[in-house]
Amino acid sequence: MSLDLDALELDTLACRAGQSRTSELEHSEALFLTSSFCFESAAQAAARFAGEEPGNVYSRFTNPTVRIFEQRLAAMEGGERCIATSSGMSAILTLVMSVLSAGDEIIASRSVFGTTVSLFKNILPRFGVKTHFVDPCDTESWRDAMTPGVRMLFLETPSNPLTEIADIPALASLAQAQGAWLVVDNCFCTPALQRPLTLGADLVIHSATKYLDGQGRCLGGAIVGGAELLDDKVFPFLRSAGPSMAPFNAWVFLKGLETLALRMERHSQSALAVAQWLEEQPQIRRVFYPGLPSHAQFELARSQQSGAGGIVSFEVSGREQAWHIVDHLRLFSITANLGDAKSIVTHPATTTHGRLRPEERAEMGVSEGLLRLSVGLEHAADLIADLSQAFVGVPA
Repeated sequence: MSLDLDALELDTLACRAGQSRTSELEHSEALFLTSSFCFESAAQAAARFAGEEPGNVYSRFTNPTVRIFEQRLAAMEGGERCIATSSGMSAILTLVMSVLSAGDEIIASRSVFGTTVSLFKNILPRFGVKTHFVDPCDTESWRDAMTPGVRMLFLETPSNPLTEIADIPALASLAQAQGAWLVVDNCFCTPALQRPLTLGADLVIHSATKYLDGQGRCLGGAIVGGAELLDDKVFPFLRSAGPSMAPFNAWVFLKGLETLALRMERHSQSALAVAQWLEEQPQIRRVFYPGLPSHAQFELARSQQSGAGGIVSFEVSGREQAWHIVDHLRLFSITANLGDAKSIVTHPATTTHGRLRPEERAEMGVSEGLLRLSVGLEHAADLIADLSQAFVGVPA
C-alpha cells in the first residue's frame, strides 16, 4: 500500500518517504552497490536506454538507493522532484549549466559561500554567463540589478557566514515578474526549519554534506524543484556530464534524514544558548545569529523559519584575537565543514573565503576578526565553558 505523502508530517516523511522494499523485505533501505543493471532482453535494453521504458540502466543516472534519497528529500522540501549530485557545489554547477545559456545573467547575493562566489565570478563568465552581486537583505538592490538578460536569482538564507536573512516571498515576486528562477540554498536550515518552495522559491539547493548527513561522513548535493524543469533540463545534464551521487553516500544521507528534525531542534537550542553567552563577552564586537533579538532580520527569520539553526558567527578585533580563540578551544574542531554532530570553529577569512580578494571579503563583511561556529550536539554548558577558557588572555 502506497503512502499518502501529503498527509504526513516532516518527521514521518524523513523516515518513510521513497522506500520501496525489494523481494527480501528489508526494513532498512537497500544499498545497491552496482555500476550497472541487467536486462531481460536486447529489446528491453534498447527501450531502457531510449527512455521508452522506466527502470534502471546505469548507476551514473539511475540507482535505487539514490532514487530513495531523491524522493525522500523532495517530499520533505515539498518539491515534485529531486536530483542528487556528488557535492553541494556540483549541484549549483549542474543547475546553472542545465538551465542557463551564454548571454544569460544571474543576480546573486553577495553573501554566499566563498566557493560559490568563485564559481560565479571566475568560471561562469568563461561560458558567457554574467553575475551581478547585491545585498541579500535589500530587496530594492535586487530590483535595481534587473536587466532583460537575468534568468536566475540565487541566494543563501541564512547566509554563510553572517546568517543574514533574505525575504524569500519578496524575491519570489521579483523573479516571477522577470520570468526568472528563484534558487535558494537551504543548507543552513534544511527542510526541518525552512521550506523555501512553500515561500515562493522555484528551486532549492542542498549540500547534503552538511546537516542532511549530520556527522560529516560523505559528500553530496541535491537540487529540488518542479518535475518538468528537472526532468527536461537538469536530468539530461546529469546523465551526460556525470556529477552523480554515489549509492553508498545516498544511503548514509538517508540515515541522516531520519534524525534531521531532532538534530536541528537541538542544534538551534544550543546555538541560541551559545549566542546569548557570546553577546555578554566584552571581547566581542558583534554576534551574528538570527535567533537573537539584536539580529537585523530577527523578525523576518521568525516569519520564514521554525528555528534559527546551528550556525553562530561573532567578531573580535582582529586576526590575532580570532586565532588565539581558535587555538585555545578544546571541544571545537578546527575544520571548514559545518552541520556536524561535533562542534566546529572556522576562520572564514583564511579558509572558506580565503580565495577571495580582501576587498571582496570586506564587502561581504568577512573581517579578519570573524569566527564561525557550527554548534554541534554536545551539551551547551560544555561548549560555553570551552569558549570561556579560550577567551582567557585574548590579546587586547
